[in-house]
Amino acid sequence: MKRLGPPAAVRHAFALAERERKYLLSELSRVRGLMPLLMKPRNKQKWTPQDKAELRAHFKRLSSLSPYFVAVVMPGGFFVLPALTWWLDRRRNRRLIAPAKSG
Repeated sequence: MKRLGPPAAVRHAFALAERERKYLLSELSRVRGLMPLLMKPRNKQKWTPQDKAELRAHFKRLSSLSPYFVAVVMPGGFFVLPALTWWLDRRRNRRLIAPAKSG
């Protein structure tokens, strides 16, 4: 008896989820060092201009991840995540617009 694999739509959804998981992990790994920076004023230290630039970069990176956090926190968010990844897929927009051929 031949065993059938999952349908193409399910495979595609899992591939999307895996790609987004890798993206999230890579972005979150870049945010390391944020807490010590945030704690400097509490520890009676001043932020240097370099610290401030690093904080801006961290917050910019975190702001791009906010849709993921909202989807995960919402009730049923785990089931909404594949739809969110499809919606956020920037390549999808490029596929819809065919490049004009110069002739």
